[in-house]
Amino acid sequence: MKLSIKIVVVLALSSIISCAPKVAPPEPFGPIPSQRQLQWHGMEYYAFIHFNMNTFTNMEWGDGSEKPEQFNPTELDARQWAKTIKDAGMKGVIITAKHHDGFCLWPSEYTEHSVKNSPWKNGKGDVLKDLSEACKEFGLKLGVYLSPWDRNHEQYGKPEYVTYFHNQLRELLTNYGDIFEVWFDGANGGSGYYGGANETRKIDNKTYYQWDKAVEIVRELQPNAVIFGDGGPGVRWVGNEEGWANETNWSLLRRDEVYPGYQKYKELRSGHEDGTHWVPAECDVSIRPGWYYHKSEDTQVKSLEHLVKIYYESVGRNASLLMNLPVDTRGLVHENDVRQLMALKEQITKDFSENLAKNLNVRATNVRGDNSMYKPENVNDDNDETYWSTNDSITEASITLSFNKPTEINRILLEEYIPLGQRVSKFTVEAEVDGVWKVIDTQTTIGDKRILRFNVVKASKIKVNIKGKAALAISNIELYKAPHLLTEPIVTRDKEGTITMKVADKNIEIYYTTDGSEPDTSSLKYTDAFFVDQPTQLKVIGYNPENKERTSEKQVYFDISKKNWKVLKVSSGKIEEATRMIDDSYMTSWVCDTNSSEPNEIIIDLGNVYNLSGFTYMPMQGRWPAGIISHYEFLVSENNKTWTSVSIGEFGNIKNNPIEQIIKFQSSKGRYIKLKGIKSVDNDGKMSVAEIGVLTE
Repeated sequence: MKLSIKIVVVLALSSIISCAPKVAPPEPFGPIPSQRQLQWHGMEYYAFIHFNMNTFTNMEWGDGSEKPEQFNPTELDARQWAKTIKDAGMKGVIITAKHHDGFCLWPSEYTEHSVKNSPWKNGKGDVLKDLSEACKEFGLKLGVYLSPWDRNHEQYGKPEYVTYFHNQLRELLTNYGDIFEVWFDGANGGSGYYGGANETRKIDNKTYYQWDKAVEIVRELQPNAVIFGDGGPGVRWVGNEEGWANETNWSLLRRDEVYPGYQKYKELRSGHEDGTHWVPAECDVSIRPGWYYHKSEDTQVKSLEHLVKIYYESVGRNASLLMNLPVDTRGLVHENDVRQLMALKEQITKDFSENLAKNLNVRATNVRGDNSMYKPENVNDDNDETYWSTNDSITEASITLSFNKPTEINRILLEEYIPLGQRVSKFTVEAEVDGVWKVIDTQTTIGDKRILRFNVVKASKIKVNIKGKAALAISNIELYKAPHLLTEPIVTRDKEGTITMKVADKNIEIYYTTDGSEPDTSSLKYTDAFFVDQPTQLKVIGYNPENKERTSEKQVYFDISKKNWKVLKVSSGKIEEATRMIDDSYMTSWVCDTNSSEPNEIIIDLGNVYNLSGFTYMPMQGRWPAGIISHYEFLVSENNKTWTSVSIGEFGNIKNNPIEQIIKFQSSKGRYIKLKGIKSVDNDGKMSVAEIGVLTE
């Protein structure tokens, strides 16, 4: 009888509970993302491919006078692009279908300035078709870049061109399957070929292109595509081309204030806290200095350290990362670029290999309606559709994750439930270490994803204190112990002869030798800068004490220091500026400021007489160097009066490969050296030097 009563009571209570009204979710706060924007947020990391006429003219911006015959890749393979992108962990690719020079990578029926009149595939090729098919094969999404500015079209600046622009947009959005993003550049109007007019044309970039009609075309033909522009309307530029967003980054924008070529572009790095529309940031950056392929930049692919930094300051700061790959003249992603992409993929995979927050006990200071739908455990249930939320009146709360035993971590990843808007304006991360709470970091926004890096802490608990503009809605918190970033040590020496060594991660140890032996952990350990004034061969390794991995050996040769050197003569310009060529820094350069029909020359006093056996010449670095020496003469003297020519020759392929040139000659005594620039790579009559050095016996 008693058992029957209990059953009746339990059933009655169950009925009451099941009939109880469910707690409503928080009301959306402020602008919220559309479905297409939510899909875009899920992309996070994808590729840009700059490949077009500029690839073959060695330019960044063509002027529109180029001929279709110049476009002729020898091994174009869109499958190689797609496989590289997929293997690198990216989810899509955007291709420069038409850049500012107006050349079209597809056989547009509206112009003759396209691949249909190029020698590539006898005019039967279509880069967009090849890439579309490759994307389908490798499971990638396709996006298109269409430059509004066209320096080739004779009607640019007139209404007829706008019709042409819209027609080409229709072609791209009709013939190549689903498009996830349409990319409109903000560069608009200026000088150009314009069908042979060779003039400057100005347009009102707010109204000329009839953006409302362009948006309608995209919405009609590709309703799931986001539109990129300075102010969106779907995705905004981040205000730089270096791949980073500000630490404070709102997905919101006062969209109606922003237009192509927006002058207050630095605002785009953070967005607008009081934004009227959801317009999240996209961080575009090239893996090389240039957007298009230049052989001279084969040695200037970004380092692993730099690429990792870009990842954390884009994806880790509530933005997406659009990584540019300048496809080369063969029509392939260059081997050097592939190597670095895979190194980045490997490192990021290591950093996030094990989520230490899984299955941890989670407690919060407030739970919405004390209802299990919004429980704290939702932040580590591996489900993006669930979230922890607070009551409407609670805009400040803390959530704590507890370890079973003290655990080392150095990364925290946080996500808001952005379908309801972006709410968090400030948060602090604390760690309980040996019973004492320690503040790790204090930041502002979270948004779709925020990742913080910090020194390793061995914590019993992690607490996040959050302040929002409305009831909190946090969908995900992850914790990681990322390995030390093992990179090759960078070794430099200043003019005084002081050697410094550094690595990306301070936890990596550096070992070196100066006697020619192979370095290992029993060799000299680098702790402080040291002095080297005599010819010395350094051999250096980086070593990770955590897993005992090491870098390959790096060899660096230093000859006599330049502390007593003086520049005595330059062909033109100020002597004090010429000291840049002997400051032991490749980042500074001297260039003569006048053209000359006679060979330019420099004379340097080494301070003492040496047995000289060679010299080194580092050409000017950068995207647009001037006066790089191709043919030279090198002379030495003991008295600055009687000179002996010890070497005359050519720096082979220096234009395409501007690395340090090492020239050896028969030993000759000298205190003074003279370098003559007989000819420069561009025959511009100039001469430049980033750094000059000598080899002694």
